[in-house]
Amino acid sequence: MWFKNIFIYRLSTDCTITADKLNEKLALKPLQPCSGLDKQSRGWAACHSDKLVHGTNQQILFALGVEQKLLPATIINRFAKEHVADIEAQQGYKVGRKEMKEIKEAITEELLPRAFALQRKTFAWLDPINGRLIIEAASSTKAEEFLEQLNKTLDDLPVKQLHTTISPVAAMTDWLAGNNAPAGFTIDRELELRATGESKATIRYANHALEGEEILAHIASGKRVTRLGMTWNDRISFVLTEQLQIKKLEFLDIIKEESTTLADNADEMFELDFTLMTGELARMLADLTEALGGVVLSSH
Repeated sequence: MWFKNIFIYRLSTDCTITADKLNEKLALKPLQPCSGLDKQSRGWAACHSDKLVHGTNQQILFALGVEQKLLPATIINRFAKEHVADIEAQQGYKVGRKEMKEIKEAITEELLPRAFALQRKTFAWLDPINGRLIIEAASSTKAEEFLEQLNKTLDDLPVKQLHTTISPVAAMTDWLAGNNAPAGFTIDRELELRATGESKATIRYANHALEGEEILAHIASGKRVTRLGMTWNDRISFVLTEQLQIKKLEFLDIIKEESTTLADNADEMFELDFTLMTGELARMLADLTEALGGVVLSSH
């Protein structure tokens, strides 16, 4: 249970959610299989074993399940083409655009009940102690999908996107220009710079030393840092983005070795992994937020 890409949200200061209360609410909206003509179904799914909620040290893990019918456009088009060929052969006229649309809709309705259903999960970690909700997702679409379902399930858990006093772009550009990472952090070898003008010209560096004059010249010409690879206390490496999203999270071997040596079985391993991940990540996020000037409590 090691998160890879995360979106960070903050909870209201009066949040009193507990693992038991959350479990009660999630159980009312479980994931149901797609029925009949449904293309998609969403609901809460087991995050570990058969549990909807996993709680340790007041840290809570849960997961949104999504079941989606797989009916590629190529399949619909193939059936439609065969159907159109039959119509044209029998009736002697070419099928128009409107009739073609109706044929595709009818074929979709016919095939959907037989379509293969694929399930996926989006995990989230609720940290009531530090007032955070962390969603593991590589795209904002999946994070928003999670929040939408959460809002339908809980009416007393308002969450807002995390905003800091200093924007990530301003902070990252400053750190790089002065070769001066904040306390506890080092700058790695991944970078994206973007021009602020209409051109939006973008330069990316991967596995590249970032101390050279060339990079300083880009900053001097007005480009700003939109992604920056960093490592925290030699324990977690990641890429920070302009939206304060954290990508490519990697918990370095020293952390993972701790759970491997202490766990006797799969359940213990899961418990230790979750405990180690949340403990380390909570401290890293606190240091990162501080480096960005602290949380803005009300954003306009």
